[in-house]
Amino acid sequence: MLAVAVAASALLMTAAKGPLVVAVLPGVAMYLVASRVRRRLSIWAAALAAAVQGAALLHAVSSAGVPAATETMEAFLPLAAAWFVGDAVAARRRYLAGLAQQAERERAAETERARQQVREERVRIARELHDVVAHTLAVMTVQAGVGRRLMTRQPAEAGSALESIEEIGRTAQDELRVVLSLLRDEEPGTAELSPLPRLVDVKDLAETVRASGTPVDLRITGTDRQLSLAVELSIYRVVQEALTNVVKHAAGARATVEIAVSGAAVRVEIADDGAPSAPRGERDAGRAAAGHGIVGMRERVGAFGGSLVAGPGPSGGFRVVAQIPIEQVP
Repeated sequence: MLAVAVAASALLMTAAKGPLVVAVLPGVAMYLVASRVRRRLSIWAAALAAAVQGAALLHAVSSAGVPAATETMEAFLPLAAAWFVGDAVAARRRYLAGLAQQAERERAAETERARQQVREERVRIARELHDVVAHTLAVMTVQAGVGRRLMTRQPAEAGSALESIEEIGRTAQDELRVVLSLLRDEEPGTAELSPLPRLVDVKDLAETVRASGTPVDLRITGTDRQLSLAVELSIYRVVQEALTNVVKHAAGARATVEIAVSGAAVRVEIADDGAPSAPRGERDAGRAAAGHGIVGMRERVGAFGGSLVAGPGPSGGFRVVAQIPIEQVP
């Protein structure tokens, strides 16, 4: 269309004629070219059209004189104006397309962030499930074994063991209901959730482990210092996991739990003197097999900038030591 319009306009310009209709057609064609094709190609098309019309204009000047050729300028000037207008329209289209692409990238990034948050939440829920199920099953298994051995000789003691199993099972049910409710697509407020464990609940945890037949010495100092709920939950889970490992891998051992809250950090130490019925190498192999629990404890403590060391104690048994800086608590 541009080629035909420029050719027709150039022929009329050589004859020193420039009707208005012929003057408008190259401008319309140039506008379409500049607004719809690549910028480099539109520049070459505009330069070629201007060269053709310029040559026709020079021919009109040389043959008919300046007064007659001045009228032919009507077909030459709209060409440049049309290119600038069309190029501006194309630039705006590119700008809007860029905005749309940027918005699409932002939506994709937001979607990926949401997916990452879902993955992190699932990992957190899986860790909570591990803490609840592993601890509860270990204690219940020990209690069931005690009850079975005492059933014929000491029925009263066996009844106490069964009662303890029932109580532990009900507590585990409540905790599992709280955790699993996070996986349901329910409206907020529809599930009646019980509070998460805190530092004061460590005493009840120790009592539960004592009831399973594992002696536990608990010492807590510095409880007047205010801690965040997340830190208290992490302390509880670390103690729970460590005592669970004592029940599972060092039956009959005596456990010691020390929690010291100072102005700079919280120090948690859980140690046992080793199972008297199993060789030390066998006990250490059992602790090493419980790698997921130790990794989970280390991740919990590391989330607050702290550190956790787990390994054989200096005088036998196994020891877990965690340090959580208070000043780095979010």
